Amino acid sequence: RGFMYAGAPRVAISLWAINDRATADLMGNFYRELLSGNQSMSASAALRSAQLRLRRNPRWRAPYFWAPFTIQGEYKR
Repeated sequence: RGFMYAGAPRVAISLWAINDRATADLMGNFYRELLSGNQSMSASAALRSAQLRLRRNPRWRAPYFWAPFTIQGEYKR
């Protein structure tokens, strides 16, 4: 909530503590998708794409590693 009060339109959050390496892989994929130049992709679509990519990796296949991440805040198409 503090980020929202400070003016952030949206934040990506985790609902529970996750392995640092899995988070780094997920966030790398998330930002690659978000900044890929596809202007029509929303943050939630970029997160979903990153989660699906992480899910295909045998090391991070379990939902424990990718499911707790969500986008909170303003929806933008």
